[in-house]
Amino acid sequence: MASFNSLAPTSEKQAPGKTGLPVWMLGLGNGHWDDDIFRLLAFLFHQGVLDEQFMQLHQLQDESSPNFVSEVISIYFRESEKLLRNLRALLADQECTDYRKLGCHLNHLVGSSSSIGANRVRNVCVAFRAASERYNRPGCLRSLAVLEHEYCFLKNKLHELFQMEQQRVMVAGVRYQPLI
Repeated sequence: MASFNSLAPTSEKQAPGKTGLPVWMLGLGNGHWDDDIFRLLAFLFHQGVLDEQFMQLHQLQDESSPNFVSEVISIYFRESEKLLRNLRALLADQECTDYRKLGCHLNHLVGSSSSIGANRVRNVCVAFRAASERYNRPGCLRSLAVLEHEYCFLKNKLHELFQMEQQRVMVAGVRYQPLI
């Protein structure tokens, strides 16, 4: 079955302009129902929301595990919700903030975000961890707000991407034919 990477041309032609993205990633030359998926992916990569690890994750999906990526992403979001809840709880207590626990939760979130290619979430976690290492409560509170924003943005965009992929598969009339 076709995978996202197999749809790429063998030559690594770059798109004109400043994006630096391969032409295939912009959806040029693909079917109409693929264009929206490619545009969204190009946007997410160009904005730094996702990195190459996201594509490597997709390479692990095949016909024997057609829902692999969506399952991994679902686990990521479920576990991340717990970590965000813990971070909020630690910072809610104005008298006593356990910066060591903050760092542990952030290390976990950095690792899981890196493993799925959630680049901007990972970067915010790194800055958040630096603020916690300096016992900088205002910096931690600001970082938490930015982290929650980036996390929600990522979650919404990946939900949109998976919905488009499901629609594409339904239109194609096949059980498994991943584009990404």
